[in-house]
Amino acid sequence: MTDSWWRGSAIYQVYIRSFADGNGDGVGDLAGVRSRLPYLAELGIDAIWFTPWYPSPMDDGGYDVADFRDIDPAFGTLAEAEALITEAHELGLRVIIDIVPNHCSDEHRWFQAALAAGPGSPERERFWFRPGRGPGGSEPPNDWPSRFGGSAWTRVPDGEWYLHLYSSRQPDFNWDNPEIRAEFEDILKFWFDRGVDGFRIDVADGLVKDPSLPDLAAVEGFSPFSDLDGLHDIYRSWRKIADSYAGERVLVAEMWLPDMGRAARYLRRDELHSAFNFDFLVCPWDASRFRDVISRTLAAHQEVGAPAAWVLSNHDVTRPVTRYGRSGDTGFSFADRLHGTPVDLEMGTRRSRAAALLAMALPGGVYVYEGEELGLWEIEDIPDELRQDPVFARTKGADPGRDGCRVPIPWSGSEPPFGFGESSWLPQPAVWKDYTVEAESEDPGSMLSLYRAALRLRSAELGDGSMEWLPSEPDVLAFRRSAEFSCVVNLSGAPVDITGEVLLASGPLVDGRLPADTAVWLRT
Repeated sequence: MTDSWWRGSAIYQVYIRSFADGNGDGVGDLAGVRSRLPYLAELGIDAIWFTPWYPSPMDDGGYDVADFRDIDPAFGTLAEAEALITEAHELGLRVIIDIVPNHCSDEHRWFQAALAAGPGSPERERFWFRPGRGPGGSEPPNDWPSRFGGSAWTRVPDGEWYLHLYSSRQPDFNWDNPEIRAEFEDILKFWFDRGVDGFRIDVADGLVKDPSLPDLAAVEGFSPFSDLDGLHDIYRSWRKIADSYAGERVLVAEMWLPDMGRAARYLRRDELHSAFNFDFLVCPWDASRFRDVISRTLAAHQEVGAPAAWVLSNHDVTRPVTRYGRSGDTGFSFADRLHGTPVDLEMGTRRSRAAALLAMALPGGVYVYEGEELGLWEIEDIPDELRQDPVFARTKGADPGRDGCRVPIPWSGSEPPFGFGESSWLPQPAVWKDYTVEAESEDPGSMLSLYRAALRLRSAELGDGSMEWLPSEPDVLAFRRSAEFSCVVNLSGAPVDITGEVLLASGPLVDGRLPADTAVWLRT
């Protein structure tokens, strides 16, 4: 394990509920993860990122945290988490965990104390409690919307309202309160002391709010609850804590910002280490758009000396096989998930294979969401009564939510739950019998075999560094990573010529030419 490992690492995202069930209750847990650590090591990744494993009522899949210093009983115990960290390290895998500093669960002891203490109390100053507007304070304090639908304000029995940018069961912390800052600095130390190698920071751009809480209709050119300058002091203090530990502990930001230059400001050497590149994730299957996103990303990161972090998928977005398989819009937007749009799974799979080689060939780090390496697609026909994402309920079904990308992954066998456990908290399609780890391990042409080969080759030859665009047709991406290594991705409708020794291709060549929707790594 060397320093600066994070600059070019391949990191695998484990959504614990859907990875592997060790105790037979139908929900993934730490015992299940521990049993599958050898699989992750064999896959060829460098680190594992775990979505929240804290005690939670699971209103939002664990992102509603009730206790930041313990493990949810559904997942296991703190001792099991410590053992998992140790076992992962023994296999050469680092561990990154989620931290959720923007909000907590309404069951958190501090929020319960705030409800009991009443208006004007110090306990309420830890959150954003305010009187309402209109007759008798019956209207919310401002017009801010919840990102899960509806208002961002909920009224309590004594008449005050509290802010929640997400579910009403996720009250936002008031980061102007020094108690909040001290609390999270202590939480970081608690987990660093237990050996975690870093944190993925949920809603990293949203902690600080404009204290005047202005209506959105009254402001122009900025958001009063995103990307405010006060965030930088918070992350500088966090970086000092991370740097005080051996082994380069890292801080990774989740922030959906429209201005890549502003996002890069958080990656200065005394702040965060890296941030997900969501512009790349949402990019449609279009060569010029990819070229633009890649060029802008590398330029912005070079300004601050930070590596890019490429990502195709995660637990919040439609899986790439489904996105790339659509005949129309192949990008992604939270405003419209295009649920129910016809999908050509064969085309989506072919493009996803090519996109995987593209992402893994680019300079910087790369993230793989569980099941991505199996070529799984979005499950859109989950019965309404089985959906658990609060987005579905809060929008009254207008937004189907994120359950479709969270269906437990298949491991073995010919029938659901495919070795996940004795049952599965969301239903798996029967056709996944051909997409289990067991089935794909035996198939040299499978998505899993492609990922294993690509990750091994990437570890040996790629990672962080630089790249140079090569001359190509408009619908072809071609770039060089070194004097000997180049990547070509054909997004056109016809085969193209290539030159060099083929190291790895996402699909078979045709008479030595690279077919449409195919990528190749070349020794030149």
